[in-house]
Amino acid sequence: MKAAGFGGSQRVVTEWTTRRRRAVSFSAPASVGPVAVPSSRIVARLLTCDRDVRSAEALRIRVAVETACPALVAARTILDRFKTMVASGKSGDLDPWLADATGTEMASYANGITADRAAVSAAITGSWSNGQTEGQVTRLKLVERQMFGRAKVDLLRARLVPAA
Repeated sequence: MKAAGFGGSQRVVTEWTTRRRRAVSFSAPASVGPVAVPSSRIVARLLTCDRDVRSAEALRIRVAVETACPALVAARTILDRFKTMVASGKSGDLDPWLADATGTEMASYANGITADRAAVSAAITGSWSNGQTEGQVTRLKLVERQMFGRAKVDLLRARLVPAA
């Protein structure tokens, strides 16, 4: 390896092979022993986040979940379509999406969107955002929490309203 241009030491190679060996051991058959069941939060994150950058253990969990529960795979596909629709700003895709989502695990979410269809359609196509408002509310709540029990409204006003 040194002749091929590798500049590392034997320790680097040993650590690398150890990590590889441990990663492969995670994909061992389930008959090896009991395996802890991941929480619903971990499963949701693994199914919805970027699928390219994963550890061997995360990949093993995702494959096991997809094999055991194809309904979650269908729900993830529906969710990906919704994210693409919102990102592209095409509210015309909303009707086919609602029809497809009705029979999946995303049905309650689709029912909520159907109940307020005009607002969702406007949010997809519109350019308005309430990000500034949400940021100011978050800042206000932070200051309020920091000052809890320390002073009255006049000091809170002095900290939040800039001097004119």
